[in-house]
Amino acid sequence: MTQASAADEIIANGKPLGPLHGLPVAVKDLTETMGIRTTYGSPLFRDYVPDYDALVVERMKNSGAIVLGKTNTPEFGMGSHTFNPVFGATLNPYDVTKTCGGSTGGGAVALACGMAPVASGTDIGGSLRNPANFCNVVGIRPSPGRVPNGPSTQLGWSTLSVSGPMARNVTDCALLLGVLAGFDPRSPISIEQHGSQFLQPLGGRNFKGVRVAMIKDLGLPWEPGVMAAFSAQRKILESLGCIVEEAEPEMQDANECFLAWRHWAFELQLGETVDAHPDKVNAYGHWHVEEGRKLTGPYLSRVEAKRTALYQRMRKFMEDYEFLILPVNQVLPFDVNARYPAEIAGVKMENYIAWMKSTYYISSVGNPALSVPCAFSETGLPIGIQIVGRHHDDWGVLQLGYAFEQATNIGERHPEVV
Repeated sequence: MTQASAADEIIANGKPLGPLHGLPVAVKDLTETMGIRTTYGSPLFRDYVPDYDALVVERMKNSGAIVLGKTNTPEFGMGSHTFNPVFGATLNPYDVTKTCGGSTGGGAVALACGMAPVASGTDIGGSLRNPANFCNVVGIRPSPGRVPNGPSTQLGWSTLSVSGPMARNVTDCALLLGVLAGFDPRSPISIEQHGSQFLQPLGGRNFKGVRVAMIKDLGLPWEPGVMAAFSAQRKILESLGCIVEEAEPEMQDANECFLAWRHWAFELQLGETVDAHPDKVNAYGHWHVEEGRKLTGPYLSRVEAKRTALYQRMRKFMEDYEFLILPVNQVLPFDVNARYPAEIAGVKMENYIAWMKSTYYISSVGNPALSVPCAFSETGLPIGIQIVGRHHDDWGVLQLGYAFEQATNIGERHPEVV
């Protein structure tokens, strides 16, 4: 309230205002906030209070935002189901017996319940898209480097983990991206393009004749309700003028590439912690560390060659299609007491993140991807559509997402719990 009063004074004195002036924002509990507890969802950091702000928090504060507090996340952000030993589980506001997704699950729920207008988050394998999808809000995984990570990071050259915005609608999501995006020398992969482009009006683009690919199934299992809702969106895209065709890129090796680099990254992040406090890290962390320590230099070099070939296949595919459209998740929000879906359409899931391939395949190639509401299941659970753009075309993704949102208005349906 003190900060809000100070913001009022600035307005009264006619001083220049930032894009988020006086706006309350919520920050994911994986993101460091100076003077505010940051637990990473781990009992080891239950009382940790950083003496610095992460870069994204710096930028929000510098634009005039007021940090309300932190939003819940799985332990160390592992998985797309938000529960941890510090705060427990975060419930889906559309059905409190279901998960809200993750790992930016608390942020998605805060938005859906009207606790905050915008929220920041992170995404390795779907953490800005999955919870947005499960909670009927909007989240974008920006291109790697669009929103610089930092100020300090062990993996400055990595393209898997990105920071980005979530909001109740595409316009607000673009607003926050406009504040978060832009070059910073502390990030070696930071894109040298100012974030102001995202502060421009999203409407006005004519999508007549724009070629769009809607997937068949990517060779993955899907819950029937998800695919039924997804298929129904074709007519929406066609009503916008898009030329819609059933087509999909060859995603061979995407699973192997993603898992290898995820294991490698988590072994670096958690290896010493697992050795020192094995009883304080959950089974997922142990698995990643164990698998990460099996990796060899020759194997990783070949994995990176496979990932490069995957990127080139995706690039060539996107020369024919400006956008790739697919569901966000392969499943509807599942039981909050289940650790993860054990199977999908009779297909057994081989690990705790295997049900997230529809999002982490996209992470592997680095294209920008937006989750925007598209439907509700027969049982009243939110379903989102994933709009994937060409390399670095975050703006185009937001433009199509905005046009789609205006044509459907699904995001206007709020949970009864509030």
